[in-house]
Amino acid sequence: MAQAYGDDLRRKLLSAYDGGEETLAELASRFLVSVGWAKKVSAQRNRTGQAERIRHRPGRKPRAGIEAQQKVMAWIAAKPDLTLSEIQTKLSVEAGVTLSLPQIWYLLRKLGLRLKKSRSTPASGTRKPTASDVRSSLRKSARPSRNA
Repeated sequence: MAQAYGDDLRRKLLSAYDGGEETLAELASRFLVSVGWAKKVSAQRNRTGQAERIRHRPGRKPRAGIEAQQKVMAWIAAKPDLTLSEIQTKLSVEAGVTLSLPQIWYLLRKLGLRLKKSRSTPASGTRKPTASDVRSSLRKSARPSRNA
């Protein structure tokens, strides 16, 4: 698999071009790179102002900045039982960030937070029927059996 050229080669090519020694096509043949790559590197430096390669970071970029993330963490710490729609409303009003409910889930997961409420009431005294309870209650009924 091909690898990217190093930043030292970029800097050497661009410094030679800045020195006015040769054109980009002549420099490309001298440094054994393509003319298109030399033009791309030169244009990228003119656009960004940096000679080094800009690392590509795949994936979606977060729409909520650091300040909004800190606000969400503070809201959850102050009131842990906020619903997603309440967080959505607070974000749009107080932070000026509009996020959908799935985006809020993603943000909470990224922050390590979750909306799991702890049980604050004691367990019910009446048990819920289980599968074994249902089978035992059917045997006690007066219904005729199909096998008989």
